[in-house]
This record gives sequence, C-alpha cells and structure tokens, in this order.
Amino acid sequence: LKEAKENKRTVLFLDAAHFVHAPFVGFVWCLTRIIIKSPSERQRFNVLGAINAISLELITVVNTTYINANSICVMLKKIKKQYEGKTITIILDNARYQKCKLVMELATVLNIELLYLPTYSPNLNIIERLWKFVKNDCLYSKYYDNFAKFKQAIILSLKETQTKKKERLKKLVALNFQTFKKAA
Repeated sequence: LKEAKENKRTVLFLDAAHFVHAPFVGFVWCLTRIIIKSPSERQRFNVLGAINAISLELITVVNTTYINANSICVMLKKIKKQYEGKTITIILDNARYQKCKLVMELATVLNIELLYLPTYSPNLNIIERLWKFVKNDCLYSKYYDNFAKFKQAIILSLKETQTKKKERLKKLVALNFQTFKKAA
C-alpha cells in the first residue's frame, strides 16, 4: 500500500457480491406491524468487483449465473488493459475459484501479483465495505417489483460511487487497518 500511495504500484482489492432479488430488511422501530412486500422469484445478480486502493476506481464484471474462475480471468484481463505498463497487485480472499490453477497461471502470464488474505478475514478486504455501502444505498428497506429494476438500482449505485457518492465512499473505504507489533 505504501508503494501504491507513492504511485509505484497499482493495488486493487477484489471480491464478488451476490445480490439476491429478495427483501433486504432495514432497521425500523414502530408500534404497529408493517408488512414488507417481497418479490416472488429469487434471482441473483452477481458483481465481481476490483477497487483501486488509492483512486477508488471500480472495475466490474457482472452476470446472473455464477462467478467462477472464468469470471476472474475476464476480470484479470480487464485490469491488465486498464493499468497497462503498471505493476499490479490484487488483494483477494481464498475463494476456491480465485485460487485455482487457471487463475494463477493467467495472473503469471499477465504479470499480475495475487496476494491472498488470511482465511476468514473479510475485514481486511476494503471492497467488502463497498458491498455494504451498495446494500445500504439501494437495497435495504426497498422493494423492486421486478428483477430488471433491482439490477438497475445496483448498477446505478455502483456507477454513482465514482461520481456523486465518491466522497461518502472515501470515508468508508479508507485504508484504516489496525496493526499490532509482534509479541516478544
């Protein structure tokens, strides 16, 4: 991250979010019972995202099927094209489809360093904060009567993180990590 701040390296945090067209209940205190509408289907909208640690620029690959090793390969190629000529490090979790031979070989060919986070440490992947932001922004306590509107709301929220919601996102996705000195 120090090299990224000095513009010597591009560091991206990568992860997928799987948004299900279902109720996202927010928090409400009320004296009367409230019935929340819910869609009848349970379709998924998958977003594979990579966020630049410094500029917060977002690159996405979306689909309604599955995120798999092929999706990661498409993302790696998009990242390489976007940051051609730069040293690239991608920080990601240990999902099986991200750590497979196909992905690792392509990363080597593209000269992209893959840095895997320790198991069960989503708090170290800043893109998790983006997914929480998107859910809060456009899904919690909102009803979309069809899947197209649901997808459009997510796409719009992601797009606006690069424009009018960027300042809010900056505060949330800051590189604030608690560090500890090694015990003697």
